[in-house]
Parts: sequence; C-alpha cells; structure tokens
Amino acid sequence: MSETTPLSFFEEDVTEEINHGIRVSNLAYCVAKELVLGEARCRELALAGMMHDIGKLYVSGYLYGRDKDTLKIEEMKYVRLHPRLGYDELMRLDFSDFVVESVLYHHENYDGSGYPENLAGDQIPLGAKILRVCDVYAALTSDRPYRSAFDSDTAVELMIDEVKNFDMKVFLAFQRAIHEEKWQEKWALPGLKVRITEEETI
Repeated sequence: MSETTPLSFFEEDVTEEINHGIRVSNLAYCVAKELVLGEARCRELALAGMMHDIGKLYVSGYLYGRDKDTLKIEEMKYVRLHPRLGYDELMRLDFSDFVVESVLYHHENYDGSGYPENLAGDQIPLGAKILRVCDVYAALTSDRPYRSAFDSDTAVELMIDEVKNFDMKVFLAFQRAIHEEKWQEKWALPGLKVRITEEETI
C-alpha cells in the first residue's frame, strides 16, 4: 500500500487544476465562437479559461489535500479571495484588460449573488459570464474525491436548476457548443499527468 504524503496530495490536486483549466479553456473558446466573437477575442477567452483559477495557488493551504467539498466559514473567506489574487498576479504579468477582468469576475452570478463584487446582469463583463458557465460545467463533469463526474445531460439539468446564475444568451451558446461534434472530441482529451518529486521546488 503506497504512502499518502502532503506532496502526493499536492501533485494530485495540481493535476486536477491543470486539467480543469484546459477544459474550461477549450469550452470558453467554443462558446465564444458560438457567440460570433472575433478570433482574437476567442483566443483571449481560451487564455483566461486556462488561467482563471491561478489565484488558488495563494490559498492552496485551504484547498489542496481535501477529501470532501466542505469548507469552514472562516476558510471560505480566504478561498473567495482567489479571483482577486489571480487578477493581481495577471495584472503584474501584463495580461490584457479583457483577460484579467474575465478572471476577476468569473464567480459573479447574473442575479448578483456571486463574488467578489456582487455584480449583476450587464455589470458583469462578457468574458466573465462565459467563464462562469464553463467553470461550472467543467466542475460538474469531472470526478471529485467525494463524487463521480456527472454525465453531460445531468450536468446541464443541474445548471438549468440554477440558471439564474447565468446570462441566458451565454447559456444558450454554451448548450449549442457542447453538442458540437468537434467539441466532444476536444472534451475527451487525455488526462494530463504532473509529476513532482521531493527534490523539485514547488
């Protein structure tokens, strides 16, 4: 029986985060295409999708190595900082305003119940609206330590139950995108493996 160490937890969680970023990136690009955005903007959405959770690196002590999807209230306060932390890091690295704003507001809900600013409706940038939908779908259709992945139809049904969180134009474009044959091929990407040894610097 292999020994479970903090490093092995970290390795597994980083692998999951990278795979999640790739999936959000691919789907965000496809949704942007459905919305007839220009190629340059679609590529920016793909980049924002890959980087949307980069702020979690700064709150990793509250996220990684958990075997269930529950966080104490005090811990959740720190977790909810990750969009702002990601924004700050991407600003420092001189990413475009479109990318950094998409990352900052990707947990805002259309009805104003999200975070970090409780924006609602058209106050939320389009890129963030797209990432919101893609992030939720990617999470629902991925395995978690506490549950198996939902199939696509079930995931969409669960999202419809919470459709108040999404811009309807974006949500309909998302539904069209996930039924495209090309998207199904992209979604079935092989799992990315990340190997971190004890000697490597994290």
